[in-house]
Amino acid sequence: MKAYVYTDRSLERYAGRFVWLSINTEDAKNAAFLGKYKIPALPTLMVLDAKREVAALRHVGGVSVAQLGKLLDEARAAPRSDADALVSRGDKLAGEGNQEEAARLYGAAIDAAPKGWTRFARTAEGLVLALSLTGKNEECATRAEALYPKLAGTPSGASIAAMGLGCATELKDREPLVAFFEKETRLQLENPKLDISDDDRSGIYITLIGARETAKDEEGAIALRKEWAAFLEGAAARATTPEQRTVYDSHRISAYLELGTPEKAIPMLEQSARDFPDDYNPHARMAVAYRAMKRYDEAIAASDRALRISYGPRKLGQLRTRADIYTDMGNREAARKTIQEAIDYAKSLPKEQVRASTIAALEKKLSEM
Repeated sequence: MKAYVYTDRSLERYAGRFVWLSINTEDAKNAAFLGKYKIPALPTLMVLDAKREVAALRHVGGVSVAQLGKLLDEARAAPRSDADALVSRGDKLAGEGNQEEAARLYGAAIDAAPKGWTRFARTAEGLVLALSLTGKNEECATRAEALYPKLAGTPSGASIAAMGLGCATELKDREPLVAFFEKETRLQLENPKLDISDDDRSGIYITLIGARETAKDEEGAIALRKEWAAFLEGAAARATTPEQRTVYDSHRISAYLELGTPEKAIPMLEQSARDFPDDYNPHARMAVAYRAMKRYDEAIAASDRALRISYGPRKLGQLRTRADIYTDMGNREAARKTIQEAIDYAKSLPKEQVRASTIAALEKKLSEM
């Protein structure tokens, strides 16, 4: 969104109404903020009430310029109904990490909503997301099934169909429900009038591919992966700035890895490294690609470059990749040393930046090596 949304001049009308703030979740100096305002996924948009120090509005996921405008207008509007008040309380609790109670309040708000309620779409998304995050897959899928028809053809409808599909694939003996969500998610993906970003459309592809993988339909999954990769290449080609083009790097390397063609990622990542010499991401992704190509010396060299300029929780993933490279090379001692380094580094991070389960998983991996 930084590359495509926040640069739109139509947002100038909000100048003076909001103080814009971008939080780098990798930087340790922001640990206190992360402890106070929970961020389940990136991107997460919040409108903070500076007087009460709470999230007055929260939205997880990308938005278009039009969607962002609606969110900001909603944040400025005073609650007018019981449903509005319930949503505000739900947003506050979701911002504190209490997804279960937030889901209850979002559901109550929808049940109490007056006809033509303007906050319906966002609240429906918030409800389905909260149910998904708490692992309530049955309720997530059935709620999404009930809410989707009212929002089909909108960005919120596309999001709910995709989240509903993700929840439904976790259930047993619910093939008709999975089929329903697959069909509707595909319809939203192919809707040219739907105002969602190419990045969000890529996310829909990922959900659809996951559904085919769960169904053990490898032929269908491969076809979708090829379509996904072609879509991403087209989106990157349409980019007008290096920043816009690199938006697709992470998804493109995932697509190439899944297709068994990691070599296709190298030129793209080399260009990104030239365009953004202080960014560790291109080098970290090159390490992954070279590992898949079994070009281990180049993978270690790329890992070296990434680790020299990386910081924060992302560095843990890079150290795990480095350990895997050493394992593939047959250098078990170097792999063990790298995992120990990751454990030590994880313990040095503020508790708000790393979960205890992450450290436990690293220690378990070390014990098994």
